[in-house]
Amino acid sequence: MAEGPARTAKGDRRRAELARAAADVVRAEGPAALSHRAVAARAGLSLSATTYYYAGLDELAAAAGAALMDAWVAHAGDVLGRAASGGAADPAAVVVEAVLPPGDDAAVRAHYEQLLAAGRVPALAAALGSGRARLDAVLADLLRALGADGVGVPVALALVDGAVVAAVSEGRPVRATARDLLAAALPALHAAAGDAGDAVR
Repeated sequence: MAEGPARTAKGDRRRAELARAAADVVRAEGPAALSHRAVAARAGLSLSATTYYYAGLDELAAAAGAALMDAWVAHAGDVLGRAASGGAADPAAVVVEAVLPPGDDAAVRAHYEQLLAAGRVPALAAALGSGRARLDAVLADLLRALGADGVGVPVALALVDGAVVAAVSEGRPVRATARDLLAAALPALHAAAGDAGDAVR
């Protein structure tokens, strides 16, 4: 089996730069647009540099997925840091902010379109899936900081995801729709979790 390029600090920086460029291509144009040539153009590097560090398209897609997840985790971590230090008057809005990307409704719609499209690129989907535990851990810490730790991360994510799909498909404001649904559900979910704990005890 052929070996890849020797790992050096400079090489690692270049690989990271290309991974971020690959993530930018996916974010802006979708997984179908991902190619060595597109990444080279986005990074302002030669095609040969891209193929040197990422010989195959699957490897490039995996790097893009990892970089996308890194950015998502970092964004959620920033929201957690602000919530933990300054309190949060509207927990539902804070959770929505952590889950959704920055930007307007068009940016959120594009984010979900790319997530769905990622399922058709196995290497990209696998990279996103392998990074999911890191995102879940940050979101669990956020729910705990907001006093909503009785609500599981998968449930909170499902509520936000469902609200986004409904809002986008019906032409409603995305963030407000997600916030309102989550705000309505959080008290009941938190109470149900407390009741379940009491029953176990």
